[in-house]
Amino acid sequence: MANATLKTHNQTPRKVRLVTDLVKGKSVKAALVALEFLPRRAADPVAKVIKSAAANAKVQGKNPDEMTVKNIIVESAGMMKKYRPRAFGRAAPIRRRRSRVIVTLA
Repeated sequence: MANATLKTHNQTPRKVRLVTDLVKGKSVKAALVALEFLPRRAADPVAKVIKSAAANAKVQGKNPDEMTVKNIIVESAGMMKKYRPRAFGRAAPIRRRRSRVIVTLA
């Protein structure tokens, strides 16, 4: 088992889950190839986290080429809240959602 975590990624968890559901259960090589050609913004950060987990597995003495993506968890990492000025002196909230990605290889 090798883990890696991306603590904050400035994209909504729902959009990141579309990418992670594609690579769950695949081998590390197949997952990286699939992410390389995926035209989504979350594909590059997810690929980096998978590479990091593979490097962690190599440090532990395991062969990352034989490992598969056992689990990827995408959860909320909080929100960045800002306010936008509106008419008549009011303010409207802007809520930028962030994601936390946790990869487990087995």
